[in-house]
Amino acid sequence: MSPWQYRTRIGLSLFYAAAGLFHLFRPGVFVTITPDWVPFAREVILFTGLCELAGCVGLWDARLCKAAAIGLSLYAVCVYPANIKHAMIFMGTPGRSLWPWLYHLPRLALQPVLVWLPLFAANLTTWPFNRGPTP
Repeated sequence: MSPWQYRTRIGLSLFYAAAGLFHLFRPGVFVTITPDWVPFAREVILFTGLCELAGCVGLWDARLCKAAAIGLSLYAVCVYPANIKHAMIFMGTPGRSLWPWLYHLPRLALQPVLVWLPLFAANLTTWPFNRGPTP
């Protein structure tokens, strides 16, 4: 594991531990941005909090690391509709300042990075850093 992968693992662990606890202790915040087509929104939010905590712990267990990384990557894909709804709620409110744009647009654009980071941290990919020898 490279130093960058190790640092990424630390960062992801802290990020997902905080997010998981926030999902468990403040689920109402997330229920409001959950798309209407998601059944049992509160229970889903609580479950995702547990998944985030399991993922951050799993990144440090050699037997679970790859599965945890894949799970966190899939999680980042699955929550994208909630991120879109959150952005639409704030962008559609009249009289809003520039600040919601400065938060939501980078957040939506960088979601693929949250898909890639766990895979990189678990050494499932080293792209784009390890491209091999140049001709």
